[in-house]
Amino acid sequence: MKLSTKGRYAVMAMVDLTSHSHGNPVALADIAERQEISLSYLEQLFGKLRKGGLVKSVRGPGGGYLLSRPATQMRISDIILAVDEPIQTTRCSPGSPAGCHHNKGRCLTHDLWEELGNQIYLYLSAVSLADVCERRILGSSGMFHGNTGTVAAQ
Repeated sequence: MKLSTKGRYAVMAMVDLTSHSHGNPVALADIAERQEISLSYLEQLFGKLRKGGLVKSVRGPGGGYLLSRPATQMRISDIILAVDEPIQTTRCSPGSPAGCHHNKGRCLTHDLWEELGNQIYLYLSAVSLADVCERRILGSSGMFHGNTGTVAAQ
């Protein structure tokens, strides 16, 4: 799956914004410091998030950014797509009928990876920003032991 730092940092910054706003604008410099993200990079991301209608800016002293709608109504997929981050698991161009081989054919596992991308998108569309902020996302990392691929008994 191709999910660059752009998508991950945008989600991290939006979680930080949600967690620290309490109804007041949050300065990007504060988010940058807490999340250890370059301020200039955050400015670029928030320009895209604002264009995408996910945040609004407040100018002047005490200014910064606010969510444009409640965190319960904002999906993680919205954030990732707003910063132009395609959720792509194949080498092929999204939506292109041509495959990734030099002869424009599809590899034998194309449909597998394409469906994985669809499932990732469905998952990220089902998770709200509020879900992440309120820690309602249960990780399964404790379910697997080592590299054996076996699921632990629960």
